[in-house]
Amino acid sequence: MKPTDVYTQRIADGAVSDDPAQRLTLARLDDLYAKLDGYKAKPQWSLTGIFGQSAPRPNGLYMYGGVGTGKSMLMDLFFDQAPIRLKQRVHFHAFMQKIQETLHIARQSGAEDAIIPVAKQIVQTTTLLCIDEMQITDIADAMIVGRLFEHLLDAGIIIVTTSNRHPDDLYKQGLNRNLFLPFIELVKERFDIHDMSSTVDHRRNRLEGEQTYFTPHNADATHQMNTLWQQLAGGDGDVLVIERKGRKIDLPRFANGIGWASFDDLCAKPLGPGDYLAIADTVRVLFVPDIPTLSAANNNEAKRFVTLIDALYEAKVKLIVSAAAEAEALYPKGKGAFEFERTVSRLNEMQSADWANG
Repeated sequence: MKPTDVYTQRIADGAVSDDPAQRLTLARLDDLYAKLDGYKAKPQWSLTGIFGQSAPRPNGLYMYGGVGTGKSMLMDLFFDQAPIRLKQRVHFHAFMQKIQETLHIARQSGAEDAIIPVAKQIVQTTTLLCIDEMQITDIADAMIVGRLFEHLLDAGIIIVTTSNRHPDDLYKQGLNRNLFLPFIELVKERFDIHDMSSTVDHRRNRLEGEQTYFTPHNADATHQMNTLWQQLAGGDGDVLVIERKGRKIDLPRFANGIGWASFDDLCAKPLGPGDYLAIADTVRVLFVPDIPTLSAANNNEAKRFVTLIDALYEAKVKLIVSAAAEAEALYPKGKGAFEFERTVSRLNEMQSADWANG
């Protein structure tokens, strides 16, 4: 069944709301769906390390737009329907984490060019590769993804990806960005670029009217947060590891741009401002259960929590929490209570209807 037909059925079932901008995107996905019917790249690895394929390769699709426009939902719909047996759907951060691990193994084995065996491994198991939330934040990822995509595309792999940015804005103002420009040109040449502009933010709408701050953090709060997670994420999710400067930041649950990590996961560990910025750059909605009352006794955790909220607030990440007390009573007295007042204000603002509506 082509993507538009599934979308129409979901509208009839009340699962989604009709959106003209999403309909335009679905027309692109329907077109690619038709081209994939019977498509077999049949990649082969030659003695010179160059790929070849036995069938003309359709362009990939690069969908970009703001938070809540439905990019991930439509890509998942397309992925489920795509008439391809060898297909893989992955979040960009998880994809790069796996690539880095495979590169390390290839280098240890003495590979002269580690990208080649990594690309070969993907080609052997994948014809359609769907990558959600592409974003380039450091030069190492920029250089790896450029060369890797070139090999995969030459092999006949079809790539569909979503991003918050137009290709021209990827890794904008990044260090040595000129080295990344050939990749941008590759994307513009071999992908259809589609702007998913929409006046509707569906993710925010799903939060409109929903409670997002639960107190106290008891069994009932846990149940309500788990219910809301299922509504937004659509599944249990997987562990996501964000690598930053050789360290690993764990989010125990992650699905469709939505993350879940407890207060201890985020604030009892020695994380810094850059780590919280990396988290805020990765998730669009963050669940944080089990926030305790704060005081001088756990002042380090409190300081990290302040930094976390600042990062989430500036990035406009939606926040869903359970806490031991209302925001005003989280840090009732003692050294640090005065500095916490700004965090109280931000926590209250992030619960408001205006915040959910962006």
